[in-house]
Amino acid sequence: MDERKKILVIDDEEDIQKLLKIRLEQEGFTVVTAGDGERGIQTAELEKPDIIIMDIMMPNMDGYSCLKEVRKSQKIKDTPVLMLSGKEEEKIRDLFAFQKISGYVEKPFELDTLVMKIKEILKI
Repeated sequence: MDERKKILVIDDEEDIQKLLKIRLEQEGFTVVTAGDGERGIQTAELEKPDIIIMDIMMPNMDGYSCLKEVRKSQKIKDTPVLMLSGKEEEKIRDLFAFQKISGYVEKPFELDTLVMKIKEILKI
C-alpha cells in the first residue's frame, strides 16, 4: 500500500489552513500546517513533507524569505514548493525568477485547481 503523501501548508490565515487541511485530507493526503514562515521551516525540517504550499504575504517571515531558508536547509532543500498569492502571476514570476518553485496559484483559487496542481507536481 502506498504511503500517504504529506503536505505542509504555511499560511497566516487560519481559515485557509483549515480549508486546505479538510480538502486535502479528503483527497488522501496527510496535512500539517504552520502559521508563519519561521514555524513553517521548523515544521518542514521535522515533518519532511512531500510538498510545501506557501503563502507569500505573511507576518514575521514572508514567503520569499521562507523559501530562501528552505532552499538553504539540507533536510528540505529539494522539497517542491507551490506558492499562493493574491499578486499577479507576472509579478510573482519576476520575484521568484532565481528561486526554485514548482508552481504558483493565485488567490482566490478554486480548490479543484489547487488539488490538480499538487497532484501534477507530485506526479500522482
